Amino acid sequence: MHNLPYISEVIEPHKVEQIIDYIDNSDKIVITTHISPDGDAIGSSLALYHFIKNRGKNVMIIVPNSFPYFLKWMDGANNIEIFEYNPSAGAKILSNADLIFSLDYNILKRAGEMSTVLETSKATKIMIDHHPFPGEDFDIIVSKPHISSTSELIFRFIYQAGEYSEMTKAEAESIYCGMMTDTGGFTYNSADPEIYEIISMILRKDIDKDAIYSKVFNNYSEERFRLLGFTLSQRMEVYHDKHAALLYLSNEDQSQFRYSKGDTEGFVNYPLSIKGIIFSTFIREEEGMVKISFRSQKSFRCNEFASEFFNGGGHVNASGGEFQGSLEEALKIYSEGLEKYKERLIMAVNED
Repeated sequence: MHNLPYISEVIEPHKVEQIIDYIDNSDKIVITTHISPDGDAIGSSLALYHFIKNRGKNVMIIVPNSFPYFLKWMDGANNIEIFEYNPSAGAKILSNADLIFSLDYNILKRAGEMSTVLETSKATKIMIDHHPFPGEDFDIIVSKPHISSTSELIFRFIYQAGEYSEMTKAEAESIYCGMMTDTGGFTYNSADPEIYEIISMILRKDIDKDAIYSKVFNNYSEERFRLLGFTLSQRMEVYHDKHAALLYLSNEDQSQFRYSKGDTEGFVNYPLSIKGIIFSTFIREEEGMVKISFRSQKSFRCNEFASEFFNGGGHVNASGGEFQGSLEEALKIYSEGLEKYKERLIMAVNED
C-alpha cells in the first residue's frame, strides 16, 4: 500500500477479524438489504458479494423488492434475487443460510416481508449500516452513523481487512456508485476529507467515475421527465414563511406517466434550489402505503421531523419515513408538523 492515503480505522479491528472468520467458516452466505433498495443498498451489497465470492465462498444477494433500472448495470446485479417475486423460494434461501449480512438497514422490520424469516433464521447475523439507533437482533453490529454511506463502510471493511490490493474493479465500481448516490453526488453527508481519500483509492482501480455518473443520472426514461415536469408544476407547494416546500404524488398521478421503480429518484432535492427553502419533503403513494423523503440544509434536522411524524429517521439532512394510511392523511400530518417546526426552520435559516 505504498504511497496510499491514510485511512483511519473506523470499524473496531476485532470486529473486522470476526467478520472475516465468519465468512471463511460459513458455507451458505446471504446478503440482504432494506425494502425499496437504493444505490447505496445495491452498491454495498454487490461490493460485499464480489469480495466474498472472490474468497471462494457460496454467496447470494436477496432483496425485499425490485430496485431501479438505472442500478442494473453493475456487475452481478442480474444475480440478485427479488423476494417478492417468489417468497417461498426466498424464505428457503434465508432459512438455509448459516451467515446473513444486513446491509444499509439497522432494524429487521426495514427488510419488509423478509423480516419475519430473518427473525426466525438460526444464521449468524451481521449488520453493517450507517443509520442511527441500531436494533439488537444481530450477532455483530457495525453501526457508524457519522459515515457517509454503507458503501463507504464496506470499503473501510475491505481496507481494514488488508484486502485493498485485491479489490476488483467490480467491487470499486459498486462502492463508488453507492457513495455517490447516497450523498447526492457528494453534495450532502460528505464533508469528511477521508471520503475523498477513499475516492482517490477507488479511482486507482481503473473505474470510470464519469461513466458511472452517466449510467445513474443520465439514464432516465422520457416518462420520468414528464412526471417531473408535472410534479413541479402541479404538485408542489412552497411555504415561504416556513422556508419549506412539499412535493406529492398519488397513485393516479404516477399511472398517467407509466411510473417505473426509480422514476422519482431525486425529486425531493429540487425544491432546495429555491431561494430561502431549507426543508423539502416528497410524499408519494407506493404499494399500499405512503412513502416520505426529506432533505434539509443548514442545521435543520429533518431526521427529527421524520421520526416524530412518520415513524422514520436517517441523517440530519437526508431522511425518510413511511405512513400506513391515505395520502390525504399523510398530507394533513405533514401540514401539522410543519406548523409545529416553524420556529426551528426560521431559526435555522437565520443562523448565519
